Amino acid sequence: MSGPDMTPITVLVGSILPTSQGLPLVCILDKTPGNLARTCFWFELTSPDLTWEPQSTPPVDSNKGVCPRSHLFLRLHFALTSQCGPLRRAEDLLQEPCQQLAWCSPQLLTMAWGLPSSTSLVCFCQKLNRVKQLEESTTETSLQRCLATLDLTLLGVGATVGSGLYVLTGTMAKEMTGPAVLVSFSIAAMASLLAALCYVEFGARVPRTGSAYLFTYVSLGELWAFLIGWNELLGYLIGGASVARASSSYLDAIFSHRIRNFTMAHLGIWQVPFLAQYPDFLAAGVILLASTFVSCGARVSSWLNHVLLAINLLVILFIIILGFVLARPHNWSADEGGFAPFGFSGIMAGAATCFYAFLGFGVIAASSEEAQNPKRAVPMAIIITLGLVAVAYILVSTVLTLIVPWHSLDPDSALADAFYQRGYSWAAFIVAAGAICAMNTVLLSDIFTLPRIVYSMASDGLFFQVFAHVHPRTKVPIVGILVLGVLMAFLALLLDLQTLVQFWSITVLLTFTFVGTSIIVLRFDNSPPASSLGPAIPVGTEQASAPEPGQLRPALRPYLGFLGGCRPGAAVAWALGVLVSSAITLDCVLVFGTSALHLPPWGHTLLLLLSSVVFLLSLLVLWAHQQQHREDAFQVPMVPLTPALSILLNVFLMLQMNYLTWLRLSIWLLIGLMVYFGYGIWHSKENQREMLGLTAIRGGLEEMAQALQPLSQALAQEPGHTEQHASA
Repeated sequence: MSGPDMTPITVLVGSILPTSQGLPLVCILDKTPGNLARTCFWFELTSPDLTWEPQSTPPVDSNKGVCPRSHLFLRLHFALTSQCGPLRRAEDLLQEPCQQLAWCSPQLLTMAWGLPSSTSLVCFCQKLNRVKQLEESTTETSLQRCLATLDLTLLGVGATVGSGLYVLTGTMAKEMTGPAVLVSFSIAAMASLLAALCYVEFGARVPRTGSAYLFTYVSLGELWAFLIGWNELLGYLIGGASVARASSSYLDAIFSHRIRNFTMAHLGIWQVPFLAQYPDFLAAGVILLASTFVSCGARVSSWLNHVLLAINLLVILFIIILGFVLARPHNWSADEGGFAPFGFSGIMAGAATCFYAFLGFGVIAASSEEAQNPKRAVPMAIIITLGLVAVAYILVSTVLTLIVPWHSLDPDSALADAFYQRGYSWAAFIVAAGAICAMNTVLLSDIFTLPRIVYSMASDGLFFQVFAHVHPRTKVPIVGILVLGVLMAFLALLLDLQTLVQFWSITVLLTFTFVGTSIIVLRFDNSPPASSLGPAIPVGTEQASAPEPGQLRPALRPYLGFLGGCRPGAAVAWALGVLVSSAITLDCVLVFGTSALHLPPWGHTLLLLLSSVVFLLSLLVLWAHQQQHREDAFQVPMVPLTPALSILLNVFLMLQMNYLTWLRLSIWLLIGLMVYFGYGIWHSKENQREMLGLTAIRGGLEEMAQALQPLSQALAQEPGHTEQHASA
C-alpha cells in the first residue's frame, strides 16, 4: 500500500518591509498541486510579542525549519487525501503542527485562501484612511513660483470682500438680524480666526497646492480628504456663479435694468423650482471672460486682481467715511425696532449665513505652491487678510444701518440704495462701480483657486487625470480652468443661486471643522508629513531621549498610569473621537434641547452638563500627551484648546442651517462617494505606491523560495517525516 502524496508548504517570517508598527511580515508559499495561481499570500503580525531574534531557536521543532540570520524558514508537510478539501487540509496543516504560532489562525487562512474575513475588512478600512506621503522637498513644482507676500494678501482680500459686503449685509440686516448684523459678522470673524490659525500652521508646514484638501490628506486620510476636496469643488462653483449673478445685477442696475427687461421680454419668465426667472447671459459672459484672463497665467490674473482690488478698497473707504457722516443713531432705537429685532437666534443664524464671506484666506493656502517663499508669505498673508476683511465687514455693516432704518433696505443692492434714499445718487453710482469691481475680484479668485484644488486631487490620482495637465508655457492647470469655468458659467446662466447660499456656508464650515481636527492629529502624530522644515521635537524639551509625540507626558505618568499602558497614539485617537462626538452632542443640546428634542428642564441641564464634562475631559486627556514642537514655523497656540473651540463653534453654526441644506449636502456627499469608490480609490497614487511595494516583496519572497526549493525537497525525503505523516 503506497503512502500518501507529500507536498511541502513553506512559511517565511522576516523583517522584509517596514510596517506601521515595525512588525515583521509572514508569507505562505503554497506549493500544492492545482494552486500554482495562489503562489504567495502575506500578512502582518499583529503583536510584537510574536517576534523573536534571528539567532534564537524558533518556537517549533528544530528539524522542521532552518533559521539563518535574517529570516526564519519553516517547512511543514501535510498529506493529500481524497477525503479532504483543500481548505480543510490547510486548516489541519497550520493548526495542528504549529498551534503556538499566532499567524496560524483561521482568520489568516481565510485571508490566504481568498475568502472574506474581518482582516480583509480592516485592510480595506486602512486603504480609506491612508495618508499622503510627501516628498522630502516640498519646493519642487510644475507651477510657476511668482507670488510675493503682497500678491497673496491682495489675492486673499480680493477673494473675501465681494458679494458678502455689497449684497449679503443688506439681506442679513433686513431679514435676519437688523442692526445686530455687525455682531453676526464679529462672531463669524472670530470663528474664522480660529480656523485661520489652523490654516497658517498647515500653510507653513505643508506649502503645497490643495488647501484644506491637502491638509486633511496628510493627517486624517484619503477618504476624508477626497470628501473635503469634493465639498470645496461645489463650494467654489456655487460661490463663483452667485458672485457673477450679483455682479450682473449691479451692472444691470446702472443701465436701469434694461438687460433684464430685454431678456424677460424675449424669453419669458421661468417658473421652475431652483431655476432663475430668466437666463443670465451677462453673468455667464463675465465668468467666461474671467476664465480667459486666469488661463493666461498667475502673473496676468494677479495684475488684474490688483487693479480691481485697488478700486474696491477706495470705494470701501469712501462708504465708511461718508456713512459715518450721514449716520443717524436713531435708526438703532426702539422706535425703529431696536438693535436686535430678531433676537439671539437671528444673530446666530446670520453668523452662520455670512460665514462664507470669510472664505478668502483659503485661496492663499491653495496658491502656496506658486508663492516665492511659502513658509513666510502664506502665514503673513492669511493673518493680514483676515484682519483687514473683518474690520471692513464690521464697519460697513455698522454704517449701513445707521444711514437708513434696517427695515427700509433693498436686499439686492443695499449699500447703493441706502445712499440713494438719502439723496446721494452720485454716491450710489460710485458704490455700484465698486461693487462690480469687488465681485469680479472674488470671481477671479474663485476661478484661480478651484482648478488648483482639482489639480492637486488629480495629481494624487483621486480625480480624473486630465485635470492634472499643466500648460507648458503659462504653467497653469489649463484643462481645469476651461472645464470648470464653463460649468460655473452654466450654473450662473440657469440656476437661482439665492437658495444655495446656505449650502455654500455649510461646505465652508465643514471644511474648517476638518482642518481643526487635522491640526490636532498632526500635532500629536509621531510621524509628521515630510517637509523641508526639519525634524520636530517634543514640546518642552530639547533632549533626544524625550518621549515621542502621542505618548503620555512623563510628569503625569504617576497620576495617569492607566493611559501609559496604551500604545503611542491610541489614547489620543480615542480622546479626539470623544472630543468631536461630545462637541456635536453639546451643540445639539444647545440648539435643539428645548425645541426639537422637547427635553424637560432637568433633562436639558443634565445633558448639557454631561456633554460639557466629557468635552473637557477629552481636552485634558489630549493635553496630557506629548506634542510636536517646531522652532522654525508658526504653530497654533493653546493646542488642543484652540482647534477644539473651532470645531465646537463650527458645528454650532452648521446646526443653524435648515434641513434642506443638510439634505443637499448629503446628496452631494453621496455623489462624491460614488466618484471615489468608482475611480479615486483605484487610481490613487498612494494605492499605486503600495502595489509597487507589494510587487517588490512578492518578487523577493519568490526568489528566496526558489533558492530554498532544493533544501525543501531534501527534507521532504527524510524517512522520519514520511513515516510520521504516513502513520497519521
